[in-house]
Amino acid sequence: MGDGDSKGRSAGPGIDAIRRYDHAILSARDIETGYGDLQVLFGVDLDVRSDEIVLVFGPNGAGKSTLMRALVGTLPLWAGTVEMNGDDLSGLEANEMVPRGIGYVPQTENVFPNLTVDENLDIGTIHAADPEARREAMFDLFPRLADRRDQEAATLSGGERQMLAMARALMPDPEVLLIDEPSAGLAPQLIERTFEYVDRVRESGTAVLMVEQNVKAALAVADRGYVLDVGENRFEGDADTLRDAERVRDLYLGK
Repeated sequence: MGDGDSKGRSAGPGIDAIRRYDHAILSARDIETGYGDLQVLFGVDLDVRSDEIVLVFGPNGAGKSTLMRALVGTLPLWAGTVEMNGDDLSGLEANEMVPRGIGYVPQTENVFPNLTVDENLDIGTIHAADPEARREAMFDLFPRLADRRDQEAATLSGGERQMLAMARALMPDPEVLLIDEPSAGLAPQLIERTFEYVDRVRESGTAVLMVEQNVKAALAVADRGYVLDVGENRFEGDADTLRDAERVRDLYLGK
């Protein structure tokens, strides 16, 4: 998997250089956006390739969730571009992203609590070419959901609701799934299992971009990561390099 040119605070290949990757399916370049008069992102770059889990992490207020919203069209871009397989999606609305191959699981309000598991999946079939085949694929991917298919989402455990949120977003068979804080609110014993399911999504053929505060657990399944700080790319590298880098450990992982 070839690297492209690089952009960053140093000219070398270290974690300070924010590399631009060849053959990415999802690419963001020079993203700027914010809320009202408040600018949150300042020229952020990001790439996701077809066989990757890519992690975005950093301190609170760094702009991680804002970046996800900008990528999926729920927050307008002030500057920069978002491309999917070379097609410019920068001006599209959120509902136009799904048929372009992008799925999204927000951190909150990501299932319909008063609908059953099956009914939640039905909502995800709007853009599915073969809804029943996709439903069975989701039950293969998340077997526990098959046992709960007639239950309302409100009765599911936190881990089961996260499975359902991912399954609903995967119903149209996206090329890349964006997940915001998959372990948020989960009991500690469920966090590792959740990341196992994220890895299973990648193994099923869908690349993953996720924002996550539980960085150590997320790096165990991620291939690469980006560190955002004060709305800018701070570091980028493969998971092992980021985990072992003293500056990353001291600033974001704990010594």
